[in-house]
Amino acid sequence: MNNKKALIITYYWPPAGGAGVQRWLKFAKYLPEFGWDPVIYTVENGEFPVLDHSLEKEIPNSVSVIRKKIIEPYSWYKKFIGQKKEEKINAGFLAGKEKSEKKEDIAKWIRGNLFIPDARKFWIRPSVKYLLAYLKNNPVDIIISTGPPHSMHLIAMGLKKKTKIPWIADFRDPWTKIDFYNELKLSGWADRKHHRLEKQVVQSADVVLSINQMMRDDYENMDAKQSLYLPNGFDPADFPQNINIEKGSKFRIVYIGSINQDRNPEFFWKIIKDLTDQNPSFANDLEIELIGKTDYSVHDLIDSYQLESYVTITDYLPHTDIFHAQKRASILLLLINRTPHAKGILTGKLFEYLASGRPILAIGPPDGEAAMILSETKTGKTIDYNDEDALKKTILEYYNTFLKRNMIINPETIDKYTRKNLTRKLSNIMENILSVYNNNTTKL
Repeated sequence: MNNKKALIITYYWPPAGGAGVQRWLKFAKYLPEFGWDPVIYTVENGEFPVLDHSLEKEIPNSVSVIRKKIIEPYSWYKKFIGQKKEEKINAGFLAGKEKSEKKEDIAKWIRGNLFIPDARKFWIRPSVKYLLAYLKNNPVDIIISTGPPHSMHLIAMGLKKKTKIPWIADFRDPWTKIDFYNELKLSGWADRKHHRLEKQVVQSADVVLSINQMMRDDYENMDAKQSLYLPNGFDPADFPQNINIEKGSKFRIVYIGSINQDRNPEFFWKIIKDLTDQNPSFANDLEIELIGKTDYSVHDLIDSYQLESYVTITDYLPHTDIFHAQKRASILLLLINRTPHAKGILTGKLFEYLASGRPILAIGPPDGEAAMILSETKTGKTIDYNDEDALKKTILEYYNTFLKRNMIINPETIDKYTRKNLTRKLSNIMENILSVYNNNTTKL
């Protein structure tokens, strides 16, 4: 029996690296096992924050990949803010160095008001035209779009209107409630257009998928036909169990992922400074490893608290090396953006942390979704923003455990977060959509 076909519209696809590519790369990897062959529609010349060619090895032979050129305005943006042509654009307004505030404000205004929903808007019409022609000779059973960038959803919505093929809109981040939305300096007109387009997508899709429960509830309240929660996860294949990695003699705090200003808690650096000043043994054993793009504000705080000798920063590691970095850790640090919607934030790294066998120290809302997962899986503790006493106490507790050489933990109930089990759920959702669609078509 032949597998069904799913057209997946995504901007982020290998050789793109970083968090944005993982979700649908892993779904595409396992969907063939559940009777679905993915057809990936993606860009040929995207502006990606990082490249990771090691991810290309994970694409099954049964996955077809269609790449088309895209016109993006980033060459102008780089020139305007004084960035070199070969430099990468960071996500989420993360700045590697201080920039002209006036120029940044102008660039943000242009980005928010003229490029709606985002800078990939010029790819929408050509993509709809190309895919309509493609689908005539290469039919698919379902269309899936994943954003951001949310232009991908507008491509899928254009196809839906013309073909009536069932459509899933997958939100890896919210649209108008994303952390930096208020930084876009939107006019009233632009704000209304963003909200109008978001509502059109949510109400037009047959199913809206969200990576956290807060987003699911938001889109349900926006009258989605069906709003479902399908989180990110981890792939056990990325964490081989038969490799022993020497952790070394250092008490190593490891953070993996980007850090922008909202995710950079000053009180963490203050407490580290206090502990190194007050406890010579702790100071001698401490090592902090940051892996990922870091905002200039992180460097400033490290310098101001004179912690340079304890901290190493690596801009990016290939995903294949993340396992080793986690296994070297004594504890893994999880930073939740301090923003109005912090309670709903579930970063992709959280789920890979779960599989590491290392305790997790999270800084964020104790009643948020990330905190609930850490509590459910017994994998770590969550400290509220600016709770200095609790943070100091917790770090010292972990340090004392480290001195006993007993940092390994045994997480509970994490199997439901494996990429394969999550793909099984996705497959069930897809089958249910087809069943409903076919029944309605029969009645007509």
